[in-house]
Parts: sequence; structure tokens; C-alpha cells
Amino acid sequence: MGNIRQSNIKTISFKLLNTYGDVFTGDFDENKALVTKYTTIESKVIRNKVAGYVTRKVRRAPKY
Repeated sequence: MGNIRQSNIKTISFKLLNTYGDVFTGDFDENKALVTKYTTIESKVIRNKVAGYVTRKVRRAPKY
């Protein structure tokens, strides 16, 4: 079974991907730094969850 993310994590992630989608990569550590750069999230736990969800979406995106 998969993980179920909170709606605020998904909302933040989709906004980041819509705005800065070409910047994010499949590397979690790089995305973690980019989430810190583009948001004002102070919590490490929330930042890591957002970065992980963004990484997952980027890796699973269809490549055309």
C-alpha cells in the first residue's frame, strides 16, 4: 500500500510544480534545497514531505 499525503502537502507541491516545474529534478536532496529557496516553510518535516512528493511526481511524469 502507498502513502497518503496530507492535502496541504499536495497543494504546495502542485503550486511549486506549476510555477517552477522545469527547475525540479528526480534528486531529493536538490529538490529539498529548491523547496527551501522557493517557499517560506520553516518546519523540516513539512519541507521534506513536500520535497519528497515533488520528487515522486517528477520521477513518475511521462517523458515526451
